[in-house]
Amino acid sequence: MIKTGTILGDRYEILEKIGTGGMAEVFKGKDHKLNRYVAVKVLKEEFRDNDGFVKKFKEEAQAAAGLAHPNIVNVYDVGDENGIYYIVMELVEGITLKNYIERKGRLTIKEATSIAIQVSAGLEVAHNNHIVHRDIKPQNIIISREGKVKVTDFGIAKATTSQTTTSSAMGSVHYASPEQARGGYVDHRSDIYSLGIVMYEMVTGRVPFDGETAVTVAVKHLQEQMVPPSKYCPEIPYSLEQIIKKCTEKSPDRRYQDIGDLMADLKQSLVDPDGDFVQMVDLDEQAKTVIMTKGTTSKVKESRRVNLSKDEDEDEDDEEEDEDSEDDEDDEELSPTVERAMTIAGVVLAVIIVIIMLLLFSKVLGIGKKSNTDTSDSQQTEQSADEEDDSSSASQGNTVNMPSLLGKTYAEARTVLEELGLKIERGESEKSNQYSAGQIIAQSEESGNSVKVGTTVTVTLAAAGSTASSDGTSSTGSTTSGTTTTTTNSKVTVPSVVGKDENAAKSAITAAGLTVGTVSEASSDTVESGLVISQSPSANSETESGGKVNIVLSSGPNKKKVTDVIGHESSRAQSELAGDGFKVEVKETYSNDMRAGLVVSTSPDRGTYVQPGSTVTITVSKGREQVTIPSVSVGMTYEEAVEALNDAGFKGTVKEATEYSASVGNGFVTRYSPSKTVDPDGTVTIYVSLGTQSTTE
Repeated sequence: MIKTGTILGDRYEILEKIGTGGMAEVFKGKDHKLNRYVAVKVLKEEFRDNDGFVKKFKEEAQAAAGLAHPNIVNVYDVGDENGIYYIVMELVEGITLKNYIERKGRLTIKEATSIAIQVSAGLEVAHNNHIVHRDIKPQNIIISREGKVKVTDFGIAKATTSQTTTSSAMGSVHYASPEQARGGYVDHRSDIYSLGIVMYEMVTGRVPFDGETAVTVAVKHLQEQMVPPSKYCPEIPYSLEQIIKKCTEKSPDRRYQDIGDLMADLKQSLVDPDGDFVQMVDLDEQAKTVIMTKGTTSKVKESRRVNLSKDEDEDEDDEEEDEDSEDDEDDEELSPTVERAMTIAGVVLAVIIVIIMLLLFSKVLGIGKKSNTDTSDSQQTEQSADEEDDSSSASQGNTVNMPSLLGKTYAEARTVLEELGLKIERGESEKSNQYSAGQIIAQSEESGNSVKVGTTVTVTLAAAGSTASSDGTSSTGSTTSGTTTTTTNSKVTVPSVVGKDENAAKSAITAAGLTVGTVSEASSDTVESGLVISQSPSANSETESGGKVNIVLSSGPNKKKVTDVIGHESSRAQSELAGDGFKVEVKETYSNDMRAGLVVSTSPDRGTYVQPGSTVTITVSKGREQVTIPSVSVGMTYEEAVEALNDAGFKGTVKEATEYSASVGNGFVTRYSPSKTVDPDGTVTIYVSLGTQSTTE
């Protein structure tokens, strides 16, 4: 277990945990050699003995180590120390794109396009190095405090080969390409598809395909058409919608074939938002459907009759060749059916892959194990069959020979059993004529028997007052052959555990031949939370072996921490803070980062310890501050109207339109639309007069 203060590689000090994932935890650390802060990614403890996870973890480091780019989280170092596998990376202080979208609802067009360009730049370097990321999603895109966008987590990245498939790992299903969903061939165009889904979510605030299960979502990627983003984001420019459509085509051949082409179109969309420059690929252009009329149908039938007459005069080889030709024509006619069958087969394969992955994970993590009494007859039969198929050496890997624990202390026995993968439990204590107090006199599993790994062994300890004489008889105060023996109780010194954390304190107590009694908590302004404040009996006092030591842990200062409610709805934040015993005041402000109704900040700041009953002020977003549309002056030209908008603080898109006007001269501005206020990054149309419309009698 990685703790604060741990030093890895004689240079990286672990400072605090900053995140966790499916197979690894991420810590903030300090590189004392180069005097800089870093991010240290550590493989979780439960996966360290699994060769598959270790290999996958190392592959991540190898995949990302050679990629140096401002839009990729750089990998500095990789190491293995005492079974701890870690990767040292660039520390990026910021927020994931997923959290950013959740906070803002949806992003502005310029913001989304800028982020997509930066992600494309990072992926271009990876693709040029023949690396496919395979898990592009907002959770793996970080926006730094300086606004720099970085791609991270090459955990399932692979070098591009003809064998690159998703059979071993599949990215998040909401962003996975159709070929990933059905376990097919994956190349750089799969990353382009996933980036298209990310762009869709940025501008609409939602993913195009959703469902209750991963399989349901995967099927939608394979079969359903995406709802155009303009339905949820009416202001999206035509060019950007076309870019997203091209990125998310079902067929990889219809998508952008190079990430550089995508990046060029994204940049062009900023200059020409409504331009029709995105080149869509039509694979069926050379094989368009012919509509059959009655006349053409008759001609086809007549042609077939003539061909059949000719066939009667041909030899057998020619007949076979004609039959092959007809078979080919039939195949062409049935191609939609075949295509549907292939799609269904792909869906079935995707379902099988998901099931296999779940089974593998459950086997690795030990999920789904049941006791003998709860196991069904069919499961017992399968287990028996598996055990018969295993070799004797493999079978021994699931069981161990039970050692003798008699005469050992509880701490000694626990060490022995844990090395074998067994657990220990303390049973009742009994007086013994053979063993001294604190020694084990009986065990629930007999020594020499085969025991399944993970079994809990219950041990019985000799009670206080039990002593073993040198000749093996007990000295318990009884009279033997006229001689009275004196009872001698075994005494041990109580160790000092004040200031230790709970696990270290318990280990020290059991190692001394004592047992852990009650564990309670109390507030403390001087002792860090989780550390022992006091113990009973006191340190260095003597007590009987096997006796109990009670400990009191610090719960921290007698203050409450201000809950992190930033990004929460105002009503929810007020409820949470009130539930913690705080009084709540609400202020409002305009915010370019938070949509209306979400909490922007708190005072005192989140994470601060304050007295219960104190007032916490939350500042709630009123949304983006709207720009007031300026008035139209008489004789104002289009250029002057644009300048007036810019002076008012408008930074969005300006469009020009024309209309007839009886009161405004030709070439002069008649009005703005909208006419009152507008989002600073929205769209304003300026109407220019065409003069008075002429009428024809």
